[in-house]
Amino acid sequence: MAREQSLSVQQLVYSSTELQNMGFSYYQISNLVEQNKLVRLNKSHYENVDFSGEMNDFYYVPAFVSEGVVCLMSAAVYYNLTTFRPESIDVAVPPKKKLSSFPSTISFSLHYFSKVRFSLGVCVVKEQKNSFKIYDVEKTVVDIISNRNKIGIEETKEILINYLARPDRNINKLCRYAEKLSCLKILKTYLEVLL
Repeated sequence: MAREQSLSVQQLVYSSTELQNMGFSYYQISNLVEQNKLVRLNKSHYENVDFSGEMNDFYYVPAFVSEGVVCLMSAAVYYNLTTFRPESIDVAVPPKKKLSSFPSTISFSLHYFSKVRFSLGVCVVKEQKNSFKIYDVEKTVVDIISNRNKIGIEETKEILINYLARPDRNINKLCRYAEKLSCLKILKTYLEVLL
């Protein structure tokens, strides 16, 4: 007996593999595109037109940058560390990663991180049936301190002040990351001024 197939209104982006695992054939997927139930994003991902959950552009990141991790100012916004709103989504990628086409509707800023920086502090956020990778809050703060000259000294200071005001702050973890990423000295200078 065939399984009942239906798209969840809680999931924004589907990969073709997910759709096939749900029992949809290539022919059925094409029909869903023709019926405007799905919009093809690229060779392997589709957007669910009937999505009715809370919208978050980060849900598109795995479709266009499969290994990508939300980072820097975009991650800082996610953790409410800044009021600044970046024009594009900051996404960390491994060194020398080749990337295909991007959508015209969403802008991505790619940041090539070294192997160590890229793999440190990654966590997966699951919201309803959607998920994306983002650096944890301490790693985000350390990355921003490392990139303070690009991001801006005032913005960096604001992010660190907001982080230090959090009840769940973890200074030991912050220092461990800073040590691994060779910016412990500058972090300590900021902490001496702010604490």
